[in-house]
Amino acid sequence: MGTGVAVVTDSTASLPPEVAAELGITVVPLHVVVDGQDRLDDALGSAALAAQLAQGVRATTSQPSTAELERTYRAAADGGARDVVAIHLSADLSGTVAGARRAAASLAGEGVRVHVVDSRTVAAGTGLAAVAAAEVARDGGGAAQVVAVARETAAKSTVLFMVADLAFLQHGGRMSPGAALMGTALGIRPVLGVSDGRIVVVETVRGRARARRRVLERAVQAAGGPGARVPHPPAQRVRVAVHHFGAADEAIALEEDLADALAGTGALVAGVLRSEVTAVVGVHAGPGVLGVVVAPAL
Repeated sequence: MGTGVAVVTDSTASLPPEVAAELGITVVPLHVVVDGQDRLDDALGSAALAAQLAQGVRATTSQPSTAELERTYRAAADGGARDVVAIHLSADLSGTVAGARRAAASLAGEGVRVHVVDSRTVAAGTGLAAVAAAEVARDGGGAAQVVAVARETAAKSTVLFMVADLAFLQHGGRMSPGAALMGTALGIRPVLGVSDGRIVVVETVRGRARARRRVLERAVQAAGGPGARVPHPPAQRVRVAVHHFGAADEAIALEEDLADALAGTGALVAGVLRSEVTAVVGVHAGPGVLGVVVAPAL
């Protein structure tokens, strides 16, 4: 057993493969079942699935098995790590954390120390926490420090998104049928977020254009900066992620508008990441989702 700390996350973190590879982050995939065929979740299949879902194809998702998690953590430790820090999406949104804890208990008998972090968030809320954790691990931080940074980054992250069709959230149990029906009938487009591990409605507006504008404005407020039109503490460096599912052109435009707005406030942006969410997230959010995540760069 080595002396380092390995960082593991799951595919819903939606990290671009090159970012994960550069920082040595191991990504364990969840599963997507389309037309009865079970396949591993990955970014490369997202665009194709978005097109299928838009045509009415139904899909379901499931978490990795305990055995899959055990194999992933064991392989990470075999790479020379003394400890493995596993950062996963909110336990209120998936059974992955529960499976991770079972895997950690099983591996303890082999001398593999796995520290499971329930990020209480999703997408880049989890992914940017894994990035921060991996940077601390790379710089020689111990397991306790890596865990602390992951938890703090995730807890202080702001996740904002909008969807094109509320039915996907309703089918996945993330929104009540009544709320979804009302939103569809009235043209209401909620700005959604994550609070205490659950998807919540941050505010409601009419129309996609207004929802997009509010996502952008709230993201700018979360990033701070001297020119932000809200009370804020001293400016802190942040990382920003722009997500989409089957809406690449809109995501590029949103990223450009966000960059201009952040520059105008003087926000301290350490980096901007654009990625299509993986298929598992896309199944629940639906084609046309746009989102922004802001997290501290500790």
